[in-house]
Amino acid sequence: MPLADDLTRAPRPFDSARGREAATLFPGVAPGVAELITGAAGCSPFLCGLMQKEHDWLSLAFDEPSVRCAAEIGRIGTVDLSDLPAELRRAKRRIALMVALADLGGAWDLDAVTGMLTDFADAAVGRAVTCLVAAEVARGKLPEGEGDAGMVVLAMGKMGAAELNYSSDIDLICLFDESRYDPSEYADIRAAFIRVTRKLTALLSDQTAEGYVFRTDLRLRPDASVTPVCLSMEAAERYYESVGRTWERAAYIKARPCAGDLAAGDRFLDALRPFVWRKHLDFAAIEDAYAMQARIRGHKGLAGPLRLEGHDLKLGRGGIREIEFFTQTRQLIAGGRDPALRQRRTVEALDALAGAGWVEGKTAEALSRHYRAHREVEHRLQMINDAQTHALPKGDEGFARLAAFMDRDEADLREEILGRIEAVEGLTRDLFAPVQRPAGEAADLDPEVAARWLTYPALRSARGVQIFERLRPQIMKGLARAARPEEALTQFDQFLRGLPAGVQLFSLFEANPQLVDLIAEICATSPALAAYLSRNSGVLDAVIGGDFFAPWPGAKALGRLAFEAMAKEEDYEARLDALRRWMKEWRFRIGVHHLQGLIDAEEAGRHYAELAEAVLSALFPVVCDDLARRHGSPPGRGAAVLGMGSLGAGRLHAVSDLDLLVIYDAPGDAISDGRKPLDARQYYARLTKALVAALSAPMAEGRLYEVDMRLRPSGRQGPVATGWAGFQSYQREEAWTWEHLALTRARPVAGSAALGAEIEAFRRTLIAEVGQRPGVPGDLVEMRARLAEAKPGAAWNVKDGAGRLQDIELFGQSLALQAGSDLRRMREQLEAGVSAGLIRTEDAARLDDVERLLWKVRAVARLVAEGAFDPEAVGEGACSFLLRETGLSDIAALAENLRDATALSAAIIDSALAGKRSVG
Repeated sequence: MPLADDLTRAPRPFDSARGREAATLFPGVAPGVAELITGAAGCSPFLCGLMQKEHDWLSLAFDEPSVRCAAEIGRIGTVDLSDLPAELRRAKRRIALMVALADLGGAWDLDAVTGMLTDFADAAVGRAVTCLVAAEVARGKLPEGEGDAGMVVLAMGKMGAAELNYSSDIDLICLFDESRYDPSEYADIRAAFIRVTRKLTALLSDQTAEGYVFRTDLRLRPDASVTPVCLSMEAAERYYESVGRTWERAAYIKARPCAGDLAAGDRFLDALRPFVWRKHLDFAAIEDAYAMQARIRGHKGLAGPLRLEGHDLKLGRGGIREIEFFTQTRQLIAGGRDPALRQRRTVEALDALAGAGWVEGKTAEALSRHYRAHREVEHRLQMINDAQTHALPKGDEGFARLAAFMDRDEADLREEILGRIEAVEGLTRDLFAPVQRPAGEAADLDPEVAARWLTYPALRSARGVQIFERLRPQIMKGLARAARPEEALTQFDQFLRGLPAGVQLFSLFEANPQLVDLIAEICATSPALAAYLSRNSGVLDAVIGGDFFAPWPGAKALGRLAFEAMAKEEDYEARLDALRRWMKEWRFRIGVHHLQGLIDAEEAGRHYAELAEAVLSALFPVVCDDLARRHGSPPGRGAAVLGMGSLGAGRLHAVSDLDLLVIYDAPGDAISDGRKPLDARQYYARLTKALVAALSAPMAEGRLYEVDMRLRPSGRQGPVATGWAGFQSYQREEAWTWEHLALTRARPVAGSAALGAEIEAFRRTLIAEVGQRPGVPGDLVEMRARLAEAKPGAAWNVKDGAGRLQDIELFGQSLALQAGSDLRRMREQLEAGVSAGLIRTEDAARLDDVERLLWKVRAVARLVAEGAFDPEAVGEGACSFLLRETGLSDIAALAENLRDATALSAAIIDSALAGKRSVG
């Protein structure tokens, strides 16, 4: 499309005579184009000079600007090395001229302008590298091969983001893939690539009679003051893994392979992903960004009062860099958890951050608008004399020229630029202002406790101490609000002692003060949860993720979320670790909700069970796929995973293990179809062991659950996976009463849905059949006697002993079995017993009340204490939580209530098993 058709504006000529003279070079052009030429040449000596040199090419380019520029970019891809310096400079003149006119005339927007400049930079660097590597190959210094002999050039900064400004230098990092060469050749190969890099820089940067192509900066490479201009990927990886800094992480947000072996470049960036994108929210990046910004301003002399004259629109207050830092810092904070935030371009990154809730929509829109406006002014400043400048004019004449270049009233332009600078500074101020809080300790701080903090790993760095000291008054204030401040301080001390590091966590607290109050509450209430936090501080990310206090999603939605958490990773172990991180966050959420009274013990039990079910439903297919890679698809119809015990009944506590049973359906002679085939028995045994390992093996992110498989047929002596036909036969012919009791709570939770449905149908039929047999009460009497001898129970142990949870649960299962009921929950089983005439309504209600009281105590105890629950050991806060949950006035009253309740439930069960119907 002709340029004239897209023009919407034109500069006013600052030097009218020069503008008119330039217009005479282009007779016969459209009036709008003539006005554009006059204004551009009249404001920019540089553009006027380009018009004189390239008027023949430009006269033709007016008809198809984009096509002509693309042709220039394509042309340099065929130029020989001997002609490349001159041809690159000629192409640069032409593209710079056309880009400037299309920009000034409003025909191209900012993205089109920066995109065209970047496309040319990519082509120039790419052709130069190809030719220079070929020259080294021809000299015998590099072996022949594909992909430019393993050398890659990474475009950094604005080039990497396709945001090059009009007179930008280009930031490059040059690397080579050392794995392609024998170690004995390494020194010679490296020397060859260093020569290529130096010649590349000279070819692009040297000022000749034809001008220059791009000023080239290689200082973003690792440890640039001491390393060669081109280094191996392995050396670069070692550097970033050991001493890489936050500013280097920020730089790699925009990194992109632009020349050479692009596939090797992609592999390198993929290897660097854990360095750039941390798996936990990274609020320490905020302080790093502030320090970096302060150093830049101090070095450039940009601190002090704001003056428009000479103000640096890139590095100064309210400038382009502040918008970029604002954006990149938030990307670093959350991009490790959300790949959608890993955008190279600034405006696109702001949009993504707004979409994810990390930046308010209005803020993102305003910063994007100011960014584009700043870039437009920046381009005008650079077009005047092709200067790599970002400074506003220092005097009236300079501002008058700039205003003419932008066809603006000078006073209005000054006011608008100043307003934008102040607006950007206001929008980004909170990010770059260090948090100032009064130093000092709370008056009741125990000096002996405080004295040992500096010996803890979390405070081993000066930076960690610095941030902690700013947080300390708020922490002490929160702990002082506890019912027993000294107990809360002791638990905080234990929490602090257990932290492996502090900078990241303390930075998270500083950026989110509400977390400090949450930590204080946890330390005052739940020693176990505080200890869990010290080992898994990354779960605090979830608190500020936006939906921590949203309604509970339910098992199915949780299963989808669990699968999505794993799907972001590529290899098996990474998926398992991702699931561990995800599960820990949700388990922490349940504990906090319970602690804060948002849910009660019954709801917490259901949530823990649904979380476990979600983990199993998402994990099992991943385990199956991993085994199938080696041994082929599962033979037969596959397997189903049954949740037994508390999981089957849908109620777990904070540290419950999982009772599981795996049943498979395959003919005895079935064999898998993989490269290492297994018969069905071996295959499903390995699958079950792999599932147990995936759940319980300690990894970098801990373990998911302890697993108990003793409820399988024949217990520990039986195979870990049970064949479907054998399971049916065993249950009908060999199973003990306790195994049938366990079956009353069994529930398919993962694996083959069809097989799971068949197992459930069989379970119902079997319970109805077994319920007709005599002897269940007598068997239960014997079981209770053995349990009483093995686990007589102890104070505050509400699980073991007569009349306690296990005893009531077994009795409820026996009622369901005798009644032929397939219901799993305790209240439902008691109601089934009432309907069958096995227990009176009043006794069932009493047992239900006792069981609910005992569950409340157990749920709280397992949340607040790591070992056996002891009211004196856990402290006042935990006891208050327990009393709130149970509705009792004090611990002594609760202890007495528990004694009376368990005695009553034991008597009811004794009486029912002895054939009597009612107790007291």
